[in-house]
Amino acid sequence: MRYLTVLLLCIGFVSCNSTSKDTEITFADNPVIAHRGAWKTKDLPKNSIAALKEAISLKCTGSEFDVRMTADEILVVTHDADYEGLDIESSTYEELAKHKLSNGETLPTLKDFITAGMTNNTTTGLVCEIKPSKTEGRNVLMADKAVATVKELKAEAYVSYYISFSYEVIKHIKTIEPNAKVLYLDGSKAPEDLHKDGITGLDYLVWKLKNKENWITEAKDLGLKLNAWTANKEEDIDWLLSHDFDYITTDEPELVFKKLKANSSSTN
Repeated sequence: MRYLTVLLLCIGFVSCNSTSKDTEITFADNPVIAHRGAWKTKDLPKNSIAALKEAISLKCTGSEFDVRMTADEILVVTHDADYEGLDIESSTYEELAKHKLSNGETLPTLKDFITAGMTNNTTTGLVCEIKPSKTEGRNVLMADKAVATVKELKAEAYVSYYISFSYEVIKHIKTIEPNAKVLYLDGSKAPEDLHKDGITGLDYLVWKLKNKENWITEAKDLGLKLNAWTANKEEDIDWLLSHDFDYITTDEPELVFKKLKANSSSTN
């Protein structure tokens, strides 16, 4: 009987492992990336776990968030260089975390944020923006720590892209994690330059792309991914959809879904 019990436990263990493999994430088939999460409609804090969960609930293909590093080298998810009047780079996480987000959440660490993004999520990729530092050596350290955190959590499949305004950051990520997908945000590099450096694609301001429409064709010809930010106006969303962008980063995910539905209805 004891051996039968052990055998059944082993079968159960294998079955559980098999089930978890079968439920790996498959990114939703739409171009919608929620900018700092889907925060606007429900008045949630930007870059909060609640806004991330709302993006997952909407089944956005991605949810973008911003990463900075504290004085004690903890990666946190927040946009500005200061938080509640405290300079992030010269403050410890303990000092920062005393101040809650407006919905009562604790300022999320990258580890906590990714863990939340892996929970009950089968559709929405995590788009990790690493905010550049002016302190020498800090950009590479942040990139190293971000990639190490993803590996520690075995979250590689959940992170759809790393993005940054720092070319140093995204090139370094490709060096240490060749399979990672990276997008450049600054808008200063031509598609040919990105392609030569092995960058996955571009993620530029809408108006910059409107002024350089030839880059859209060039990027497509080179097999680069196309994203644009931050598209909140109907005219910008319509323009990006008409140019078949892979992604649209927006504070108005519901509006983009509405446009997609209308476009689908008109072609049926």
